Amino acid sequence: MTPVLEISDVTFRRDGKHIIDGISLTVQSGEHWALLGPNGAGKSTLLGFCAAVTFPTTGTVRVLGGQMGRTDLAVLRRSIGHVNPRHRLQYPLTVREVVLTGITATIDTAARWTPSPEQVARAQELIDTVGLSARADATWPTLSQGERGRTLIARALISDPQLLLLDEPTTGLDVAAREQLLETLDTLDDSHPDMASILVTHHLEELPTSTTHALLIAHGRTVASGPAQDTVTTDHVTTAFAHPVEVGFHDGRWTARAKAGPRIR
Repeated sequence: MTPVLEISDVTFRRDGKHIIDGISLTVQSGEHWALLGPNGAGKSTLLGFCAAVTFPTTGTVRVLGGQMGRTDLAVLRRSIGHVNPRHRLQYPLTVREVVLTGITATIDTAARWTPSPEQVARAQELIDTVGLSARADATWPTLSQGERGRTLIARALISDPQLLLLDEPTTGLDVAAREQLLETLDTLDDSHPDMASILVTHHLEELPTSTTHALLIAHGRTVASGPAQDTVTTDHVTTAFAHPVEVGFHDGRWTARAKAGPRIR
């Protein structure tokens, strides 16, 4: 089976500095990866490879068998959904209108474009899936951060992506809103069983229970990679964050707290 995503020994240099140094990652259909690491580890750059928007300096990136640099990037990107909590709108669109912009891959409603009845129905179905049925006609400025996050998940799903990228999706959320969003992500395992996902964060508490695999990076290099429970461990997280961290796992969720002891240099 062709992997959804295959990143092979990629490097990325900027101004003579290695941002990414020899990272490889293979994501199969239905897998849900966490991309973890401290600030400045290279997570955003690596996500740019996954989204087919950033070219590596060396190495190869294949999305659904299509290699970056040898295939139409627009075709690759149609199979990728992207959830960015820093999504900026110029106009006060409704939840339904924001979701529909996922079809045209535009920030605001595309000029001279009208969705079909089937597309509107699909948007409503996804709005129901993320628990926003009662807010479908609410405008973006009136939404809470949590509602915006769930709207953006529906927006990413409307193009039926085979790979969903989530860039720190719980940024700015309070505990209740975070848990609602994570519950939404967990439901996707049932509603979209073949879709793969990569969630970027540096907080272990923000990992949904549906997480199957994890990649820990630091200073642009891989610290650990593989099945989530074998990878998100006290030793690996301590190494990645260069600080003694005690990792806990209970009922499918992770926790992290500082361990007593000297700081690692």
